[in-house]
Amino acid sequence: MIGKTSLHAKLLIAEMLLTGRKRTFTDADALHKSMGPRQQRENALPPPAVRKQVDVDRAEVHGHPVYTLRPRANATSRHVLYFHGGAYVHQIQGDHWKFFARLIARTGCAVTAPLYPLAPGSHYDDTLSMIHATYKEVLGDVDPRDQVLMGDSAGGGLSLVLARALRDEGRPQPKEVVMLSPWLDITMTDPALPEYDRHDPYLGVTGLREAGRLYAGGLDPSNELVSPINGDLRGLGSLSCFIGTRDVLLADARNLYHKAKEQGVPLEYWEYGGMFHAWMIANIPEAKHALDRIAELVTR
Repeated sequence: MIGKTSLHAKLLIAEMLLTGRKRTFTDADALHKSMGPRQQRENALPPPAVRKQVDVDRAEVHGHPVYTLRPRANATSRHVLYFHGGAYVHQIQGDHWKFFARLIARTGCAVTAPLYPLAPGSHYDDTLSMIHATYKEVLGDVDPRDQVLMGDSAGGGLSLVLARALRDEGRPQPKEVVMLSPWLDITMTDPALPEYDRHDPYLGVTGLREAGRLYAGGLDPSNELVSPINGDLRGLGSLSCFIGTRDVLLADARNLYHKAKEQGVPLEYWEYGGMFHAWMIANIPEAKHALDRIAELVTR
């Protein structure tokens, strides 16, 4: 476990608690009410401050926007395909774009972020088809040694699912699969979850379980296509995972750690004490520390 919680992080957690950020995930009704405003593509554009720092290109795959951000100087050949979090029901957020800009400034990489189909209007098969097509279109001609799959929360799960699909197709693996606070088991049945839920200032088991149900459609929620913790980890690119101890998804991360150990698969595992869900993309000291590690993964 890494470090003590900074004052900045403690203040951010206090703000979450005071403003009731967790209410969105306390029950199914609250989750459904949150989806309308948080699924609008017009509210998910790269902000002007980010556009001032990097070049932004827009394309479409299966009718969904795909944004690629590139450095204006000192570009390298590394390309990150990033899947945003949002429990499969919420759009990309402003903090994601700012995180991409910081990562690009540190590494000279390009970052591509698809705004993939969301539940309940779409289900897992639509989402996986779109991200697979995005990979082929964006990274199909990129040297696998320059490819990085990365994502937070639901996007961390998508990164693992896509890496496994590429393996099963006999394609070369991207050199890195980087998972940030990954959601790897939508069944939300781990016995440790009630305890983790009590300490999480943002996510909740009930809301996540409903989001997972919407995403899976009629598929068994334990299927590895939606709960990738249940699939084989062997034969994938280098795996790494970042998590905090005040995240209800700590159960998923620790289960990933133990599964990798059981299967003899190397996993770089970074657990930060006192940190909340997806803290790596926030502007706090712990995130800056994590960015050092993530940048090393991209550039090594």
